[in-house]
Amino acid sequence: MRRLENLLGIDSPVVLGPFGGLSSIALTAAVSDGGGLGSFGLYGYTPERIRDTIAALRAATPRPVAVNLWLPRGDEVTPTDVDIAPFLRAAEQLFAAAGIAPPVVPAAYLTPITDQLEAVFDARPDVLSVVYGIPDAETLARARALGIRVIGTATSVAEAVALEGAGVDAIVATGAEAAGHRVSFLADPAHSLVGTFALVPQVVDAVSVPVIAAGGVADRRGVAAAFALGADGVQVGTAFLRTRQSAATAGHRAAIAAAADTDTVLTRAMSGRLARGIPNRAMRELEAGGMIAPFPAQNWLTGAFRAAAAASGDADLVSLWAGQAAGLARLDDAVDVLAELRAGVPV
Repeated sequence: MRRLENLLGIDSPVVLGPFGGLSSIALTAAVSDGGGLGSFGLYGYTPERIRDTIAALRAATPRPVAVNLWLPRGDEVTPTDVDIAPFLRAAEQLFAAAGIAPPVVPAAYLTPITDQLEAVFDARPDVLSVVYGIPDAETLARARALGIRVIGTATSVAEAVALEGAGVDAIVATGAEAAGHRVSFLADPAHSLVGTFALVPQVVDAVSVPVIAAGGVADRRGVAAAFALGADGVQVGTAFLRTRQSAATAGHRAAIAAAADTDTVLTRAMSGRLARGIPNRAMRELEAGGMIAPFPAQNWLTGAFRAAAAASGDADLVSLWAGQAAGLARLDDAVDVLAELRAGVPV
């Protein structure tokens, strides 16, 4: 039926997973140029950086692109809500290992979502995808008026039904196998760990908008399975994250290349929210110490030593996000990954 292709103006129903902090213009453009939907994660970006990023994407590819924002869940803390000092002391050895001093607490941990949305609407990408919630009616109306398609993200059938009821154009059904953050918003993420194989067909049965399967899809077999489950498309993260076009460090890409099916875990250590990645020194020491600040304070805290470690190439101090199918991520060029995935799309 090509519902997703017709909706988004793309040639192939393959969507690049939007990596908060690991997106790159090169990877996004490569997927879009290849006929899929390239995506770029805007987590934490200021309005100016959002406008500049979307302008750079427009310059890099004439094809449709998506940008991704994190909606507030309502449980985010501010610098005045939590005394961050004991959490900084607990991470002293990690700051020392990265060769930096503990950071100074900022005035705010996050840019207000309203400011980010204004910048997105000013720059007018083709698609806005969101995680951790449901866009409000005003946001959806403004997007619709500007011709911007909106994709919501669900980790349960209930979330998918709520997203469709609000009026999104398509839904990513993301299983527990997926890399990175578990983006549940109606229940605790630890209680919303439904696998892709169980989640996708139930979401397909529950909603009428196109459904995009995510989690555990890394090659043509995963794509074929997603379509057999009723999906209209797939969203793929880890397989693209391993490629040279991604913004992942060489050490991160090497960790994905060496990963097996049991090598990822769910943790709150790196950001304060539940996420799936490959364990390393930073994750283990933070977990063992038990001093993990609420989101987004913990994400800000670890972000300081993660940035320094990424610059120096130290894979033991960055977030090694990866999904359970990391062992199938065998290609190091985005063009080859896209070709492999497209080979699984039914004709």
